[in-house]
Amino acid sequence: MNLSKFNFNNKKFSLIENTDKGKVTGDTIFEYKQDGKLVTADYQGGTITYGKIIAKIEKDKLNMLYQCMTTEGELKAGKAIAKIKIDPDGKIRLSLDWEWIGGGVGKGRSEYLEN
Repeated sequence: MNLSKFNFNNKKFSLIENTDKGKVTGDTIFEYKQDGKLVTADYQGGTITYGKIIAKIEKDKLNMLYQCMTTEGELKAGKAIAKIKIDPDGKIRLSLDWEWIGGGVGKGRSEYLEN
């Protein structure tokens, strides 16, 4: 098994920047798990009642699929490529290029930082 240099297991992330078509807010918390190349996350808070991410780690990127239900009762789904970087303080930063594929129109960028 090819082990990643990044460890997402039991890490929490919060949004630090999002484009206007995004639904996640700074009150949304992402709780990640990792098993080899498989990375998953549950998320909720702010405008999100519940969401789920499944991703494959590939070098310094996460190839993601995500789905959620908003507090307005919308079901939404999308895909993203997240570039993984380590900040000077050792925290993981994710820079996502994302696109809605169900329940929404548009694409955007967002930034997340490990709590």
